[in-house]
Amino acid sequence: MDLDTVADELYGLRPEEFTAARNTRAAAARTAGDRALADRIARLRRPSLSAWAANLLVRERPDAVAPLLELGEGLRQAHRELDGGQLRELTRRHHSLVGALARQARQLTADAGHPIGDGAQREVEATLHAVLADPDAAREWATGHLVKALEQPVGFPTTGPEAVRRAATAPAGTAAPATARPTEGATAKRTPAAARRDREREAERRRRLERAREEAEAAQRELGAAEKETTDIAARADAAEQHAEELRGRVTELRELLKQAEQEQREAHTGAREARERVRSADRRLRDARRHAMTAATKLAELEGADET
Repeated sequence: MDLDTVADELYGLRPEEFTAARNTRAAAARTAGDRALADRIARLRRPSLSAWAANLLVRERPDAVAPLLELGEGLRQAHRELDGGQLRELTRRHHSLVGALARQARQLTADAGHPIGDGAQREVEATLHAVLADPDAAREWATGHLVKALEQPVGFPTTGPEAVRRAATAPAGTAAPATARPTEGATAKRTPAAARRDREREAERRRRLERAREEAEAAQRELGAAEKETTDIAARADAAEQHAEELRGRVTELRELLKQAEQEQREAHTGAREARERVRSADRRLRDARRHAMTAATKLAELEGADET
């Protein structure tokens, strides 16, 4: 028995089964004389519902792990190179894949007998976003040993409007080509009034574009704040549920101890009652023996008196 084998087993169980199984494995290691392994097993933490659901994806849908990791590498590269066209396409695939996998995770939990709710499903989505953004998070998820949901990154391709805006305004070679400027001859043929109207239209277009960018960024910030608040609430709910589960386990242990103590008390009372009965029986035998001895002594005295006469 080694830690990885035990962890694979434990993190494949439903969360409510985790604590008892972990304690059993730690006790077995301790009985086998491997105290170091027992201590490491005892330190394994019970997964939240959303972490368990994300782990189920790794275990039950291993064919989905590699495509997600490859998509994450492509997104990170497009994000670094500010490749607007590729970033738009990969972001579209990104949202489609994350949504599909989160729904699969929810179905897997239902099939396992412990379905998750909307909040936990959103945490699974946040975990998958983190997997796409961070190779360390991807490696952590791929172990299938997550304890809690990973946090969704801020500023990665999940913030589509901002990423695409940066790609669109990137230096030459990475951005879309600028609109061709009119030739000097064409400019000379335009009237001052037409040129002024063109400048006004261009200025208005720029103002609208800037307002649209600001509104998109503000909406994205609000979305990020709302998602973080939702994630925090779900995390607190999972923590409360985990604490309640631990308390239920402790109550069960105390009830077992109480039952054992009551049994020992009954046995002690039975033993004391039997001991008192034995004492009373011994007292009766002693009294009978004394009575017999006195009767024998009386008869002996009578016999001795008869002999003397």
